[in-house]
Amino acid sequence: MTTIDARAAESDRIRTAAWQAFWLLRIGFTAAPILFGIDKFFNWTVHWPDYLAPWINSIAPGSAQDFMYFVGGVEIAAGLVVAFAPAIGGPLVAAWLGGIVVNLLTNNPPEYYDIALRDFGLLLGALTLTRLAWAFAPLSRRLAVPRQSGSDQTSASPSSTTVPS
Repeated sequence: MTTIDARAAESDRIRTAAWQAFWLLRIGFTAAPILFGIDKFFNWTVHWPDYLAPWINSIAPGSAQDFMYFVGGVEIAAGLVVAFAPAIGGPLVAAWLGGIVVNLLTNNPPEYYDIALRDFGLLLGALTLTRLAWAFAPLSRRLAVPRQSGSDQTSASPSSTTVPS
């Protein structure tokens, strides 16, 4: 195997790993917001209004549970956006998680700092999904455009993607 062949093989392995990471994050950031959003309506896992900072509750109309219904709707919508448009949904979920982190840091400090740290890690994951979605966006556009005979389009495998600069 020549040096060029070895570099090409390594490049293919990296592209494949990135493609797999993109799909793992895309599935995770679709399922988690939808499931947690649904839970905001039923409080199965926890009593969600307890996590709302008092200053947010004082400016939001209605009760803390009413606000959680709104939060649940936003989270379900964000999960669906990630599923269908991850280049938009990734930053949307990251921004939403940023808001959650601020809420947790200001709700009875330092009681929820551990959860805020976890959600900060999720925010980093959502930003990683965003970066990968931007890198694979040309692939998505190629998949949406029908192939024409005699076209010089490349195959739809991750090894044929181009990363925008």
